[in-house]
Amino acid sequence: MDEIEAGFKKMTEMIEELKKEETRLSEEVRAHDGELLGRMTVMAKPVVKSVGLNLLKIGKQDTKGELYDPNYYNEKMIVLGKCEPAPFRPDDPTKKITDQFCVLSERGRLYELMYSNDGFLTDSFLNPIEPKVAIERYGYDVMFMLYQGMHDYLKSEQDLVAALEKVIGFVFASKPRT
Repeated sequence: MDEIEAGFKKMTEMIEELKKEETRLSEEVRAHDGELLGRMTVMAKPVVKSVGLNLLKIGKQDTKGELYDPNYYNEKMIVLGKCEPAPFRPDDPTKKITDQFCVLSERGRLYELMYSNDGFLTDSFLNPIEPKVAIERYGYDVMFMLYQGMHDYLKSEQDLVAALEKVIGFVFASKPRT
């Protein structure tokens, strides 16, 4: 029984040590999370350029709430997060924000995309945001969504290449011999 108790005691001591190390490493990650997100955004530029969307800049609404005469941002973007909207837009304090998103542009820049809607016009403001501030405001979701998006893109590219290899194999395998 003494050996079992000694082993159990050793396990609890090891758990305590690991918890201390976990705390230390977590603090180190938090201290440098903005730097990591900044590097991730730069590396993701080519993917954002190919899979990103042209998001709405401004559009008018008809009586049914449908948008017409829309104008989109030229730069493609992907949405990384959403938060409770700020009370007003930085470019015009008279405009209430209805929706607020963290987006990554094809140039590798993070922005807050702030939409306002007055019942007739939906317009937006693209506010540059630093990676550390993005994490503070939107949480680690922005980092996770960027990672997950890159992972999904890689998987779809692998699937496409595998499918193309099968097609080529079939085409050349079934070629009649002369």
